[in-house]
Amino acid sequence: MQISWEVKNRFRLFREERDFDLQVEAMRNGSVLAAEQALEVQSDGRGWARNAVNRLCIDRTGRVNSPCTRDGVKENYLTPADHPVTVRLVGQIPVGAICAWTFDDGQGPRQSTLDCAEPVNLRVTHGVTTVTTVDVSSGADAPLRVRTDIAVRDILIAGLGDSIAAGEGNPDRQVALADEGFCFQSYLGGPGSEYFRPSRAGYRGGRACGSAGRIEAWQRYSAVWFNPACHRSLYSYQTRTAIALAVRYPHIAVTYLPLACTGATIADGLFGSQRARECIVSKSGVDCRGKVAAQFTSLRDALAAAKKRQPDRRLDLVLLSVGANDINFSGLVADVIVDSPTERQLFKRSGVLGSLDDSRAALADTLPQDFARLRTELRKLVGDMSRVVYVSYANPALLNGAPCPGGRAGFDVHPSFNVDPQRLDAVASYVQNEFLPRLKALALCQSGVICRNPAADRMTFVDAHQAAFANHGFCARGTSDPAFDQACFSAKGDSFVGDVVQAAAQPLACGRGASEFRAYLPRARWIRDANDSYFAAMTYPQGLPAAAQPSDLHDATWGVLSAVYGGAVHPTAEGHAAMADAALPAAAAVLRLDARVPEVIQEPLDPLRTSPPAAQDSAQPQQPPQTDSPSQTPAR
Repeated sequence: MQISWEVKNRFRLFREERDFDLQVEAMRNGSVLAAEQALEVQSDGRGWARNAVNRLCIDRTGRVNSPCTRDGVKENYLTPADHPVTVRLVGQIPVGAICAWTFDDGQGPRQSTLDCAEPVNLRVTHGVTTVTTVDVSSGADAPLRVRTDIAVRDILIAGLGDSIAAGEGNPDRQVALADEGFCFQSYLGGPGSEYFRPSRAGYRGGRACGSAGRIEAWQRYSAVWFNPACHRSLYSYQTRTAIALAVRYPHIAVTYLPLACTGATIADGLFGSQRARECIVSKSGVDCRGKVAAQFTSLRDALAAAKKRQPDRRLDLVLLSVGANDINFSGLVADVIVDSPTERQLFKRSGVLGSLDDSRAALADTLPQDFARLRTELRKLVGDMSRVVYVSYANPALLNGAPCPGGRAGFDVHPSFNVDPQRLDAVASYVQNEFLPRLKALALCQSGVICRNPAADRMTFVDAHQAAFANHGFCARGTSDPAFDQACFSAKGDSFVGDVVQAAAQPLACGRGASEFRAYLPRARWIRDANDSYFAAMTYPQGLPAAAQPSDLHDATWGVLSAVYGGAVHPTAEGHAAMADAALPAAAAVLRLDARVPEVIQEPLDPLRTSPPAAQDSAQPQQPPQTDSPSQTPAR
């Protein structure tokens, strides 16, 4: 016989145990990817996060709820005073045996006596070992005592970085699209410049170009992110890695601070504030504050607040992905996919289109300098740089190890998009042979990268997922893809009706409704294309500067942005799960979670003890009162 124990609802971002239990059950399939695929099928493609997003210990502005009521008990999120634990006796237990439990954390023993088949639920004090013994009695057999120690290790993890770290492309609840069309104008203007794409379900304003419509009304039907300003998603590899740690290791609790933000660079995002991706929509209105606090500022504030309550509280692990925006990767994507001469001229003037020459210059000069600053700041926060797990990007444009062929397939949601094969080949080669190797060298102090102390300054580097992504780029298609995708997303790039009269009522050439699209079903592609971005998120980034705001809902600017700002050329939930599978063993090794656990001790009960105490009515020891006072801790 042995004592088995585990922390309940140990991914502490979840307020309700049912959300954690869903992940535990799904991960019985093995990997995070297998769990994600199972949950996608189970939810009929609507996604497991669509309900959990409303049951978190962080609100939509990025602020930690403190106290956070988790499963009916008020807890301080950053500094838990205790942890819920379930204890069981397992092994060859005699039928009808009675267990006399004793739990002693130095503040006086708590006791409970009940049938040995019943589990015991209690809360154990944070940072203290609870000595646990059970005296097992059965008929005439000699009593036996079993003993173990319960010590919950609460691990504080921060997620930092850019859109890949945040989970861009995967809203916690995908946008609901209407089956009828919504008119956009092209930049050409004049007759014949209008085109129709699916509208947002629920919107009752004008759908025809030239018709009036209030942006506030339109925004109420947007996709849901647990942090709209940064497009933070529960599907991100950082969140999935933190969840997987909690699932796999039952004796820990995971306190996770998601701080990554879409659009972040090292300078503007980690060290400095940045502009919000979009506004926060609530019952009271639409909040467009426009700015997101620097991630390092938010992290330092959170750590300072935690240390006031627990002076020995420290940051155990940092998950990090950053650098793509520093070399203007989005500008390279725009240069590849924007084909119309009019749009190319306009975007060149406004700086939207990037060039390989400019990107190479940033990779050789700006990024190494900013990365050195980043390393210095992280060292102050974690001390041991191996606790920074840098998860690299995957090349998004590969199929069978070679660049995608190009064309309009997957990008015909906007008339000006057409993936240029030559430009795509050049960018894919640059990413594979220059950008990704340089990031690895920066993280590991290799290949001429100057570090003050290379042995101590190396981060833990993860890129094991890149090989799998080589077969799952944005152009990948398979016979097991969702039926809607196969029927409605044309391989020839003619997915939408061109006739404006017909398209106003039915914009899809396949004749099916856009409401049938499911963002969270298994697919061959692990990278969102522009069609996915529109159908999953259809983002109107109202957080843009006032000078860049479109004139009305049908403006040509909205037509372009709604097709890409929801996560085009970003990993799908399956892609993020594959990244989490690569990051998980590295994180566990850094945290030394696979160290050998001491065995339980079995010994005969003191022979002077002849009978167990009488069984009590309740199987649960008395829970200590919760005294956390309400406050708000910034963690944006």
